[in-house]
Amino acid sequence: MCRIFLALGLLGAAGALTLPIDAAHAQKAGRGEKVCKIKMKYSGQIRTFVCKIDEPCCAWHEINYVKCGSPVFRCL
Repeated sequence: MCRIFLALGLLGAAGALTLPIDAAHAQKAGRGEKVCKIKMKYSGQIRTFVCKIDEPCCAWHEINYVKCGSPVFRCL
């Protein structure tokens, strides 16, 4: 009986993790910021994150990683 509840709980948790993000939970940029939205080549996943205006949006598709770059060194 305990195993059944554990299995149902894990399935419910996995289902909650796969729900799409709606507009109310979308990333929003404040003053001096921009929203970066990148579609990863290999997984097809869309990654959204916030950077400062003078920082480039950087993505390394091979390792499925995104970050804000440096104004000086760009996406080094």
